[in-house]
Amino acid sequence: MKVKIDESACTGCAVCSDTCPEVFALGDDNIAKVIAEVVPADKEDVVRECVANCPVTCISIEE
Repeated sequence: MKVKIDESACTGCAVCSDTCPEVFALGDDNIAKVIAEVVPADKEDVVRECVANCPVTCISIEE
């Protein structure tokens, strides 16, 4: 699984980086970044939770 963030839509709320810091981090510009090119298998459910909880729906998954 791979995950992407539409950085132009991100508001920097930190829901993803707080929920799954192994995959997401806030950059210096307060915009979320993907820091794991491929999501570890044990984090896939957590990443799906991040997608569901993102208030601006800027996170997408590529299976």
